[in-house]
Amino acid sequence: MKVLVVEDTVTSATLICHLLRKMGLEPVHASDGPSGIGMFKQVSPDLVLLDIVMPGMDGFEVARRIRQLERDGDWTPIIFLSARTSDDDLARGIGAGGDDYLIKPVSEVVLSAKVRAMQRIAQMRYSLLVLTRKLDEANRELRRLSSVDGLTGIANRRCFDETLSREWRRAARGGLPISLLIADVDHFKEFNDGYGHQHGDDCLKAVAAALQGSIHRSTDLVARYGGEEFAAILPETDADGATEVAETMRAAVAALAIEHRSSSAAAHVTISIGVATTTPMRDLAPDAGAVVLKRMADQALYAAKRLGRDRVIFADVPVTEVVPGPAI
Repeated sequence: MKVLVVEDTVTSATLICHLLRKMGLEPVHASDGPSGIGMFKQVSPDLVLLDIVMPGMDGFEVARRIRQLERDGDWTPIIFLSARTSDDDLARGIGAGGDDYLIKPVSEVVLSAKVRAMQRIAQMRYSLLVLTRKLDEANRELRRLSSVDGLTGIANRRCFDETLSREWRRAARGGLPISLLIADVDHFKEFNDGYGHQHGDDCLKAVAAALQGSIHRSTDLVARYGGEEFAAILPETDADGATEVAETMRAAVAALAIEHRSSSAAAHVTISIGVATTTPMRDLAPDAGAVVLKRMADQALYAAKRLGRDRVIFADVPVTEVVPGPAI
């Protein structure tokens, strides 16, 4: 444990450093305020013993500057050294950032007791900081888990809804296009019935991974929309770009070559995808706009199913179909 002793009187400094060494501590001496601040920056002490009356810069100012140097979450105990014993001096010292007061001449017994008390406080504070960090990490993990689908490991419906609302607002502010893809595993009920639910779960995991692997921008999101349905939000993506991504996804799932004897679309698992793209206007209601975008993507998906499945159908979303609302 390093103790910074800021004391201009040589006799007093020598005695205090001697007592600290007897206690098994490592004293670092500074003879005035500016050098004490420099030493504080250099050695990052665990405790500061600070004389109040010093030429040039007094101990109160040194304490204030030390507190300014500390980063968020840091704390170094400061014990003032002074022959002054008035209540005003004590209050002023605490107000300047001090934690305790030690009356000169320094008693070995009192110094030892004060240092041990500060050590205990520092240890309790450190333990509290460790616990706080662990709680923060646990909360972050809980937030992450609340946004992840338990089966497939990709984003869940809650995360999808929050992201779509946020990206819709951003697109409206910037006058940018936004695209939505909704995909459905073709004849999945028949797959479950024919191969069993475990194989059905494995199928959904594989499809999710294939869809996730088809996007390459951090702003894009693939989510499990519900059951055997998946969705992808593609910010700043026009119709051509969204259709290209959808075709990549459809081909990626087909490339898995998962056998599906009960499918009328192919001998393997396939997906149908509906695509919708629009550029929101600034004065459109975000929730209403997102509803229309989802409805149009759903309609395109149903059209893909009617036309034989294993295909991509695009539906343009006119902004006039979106209900006006308050400005964003």
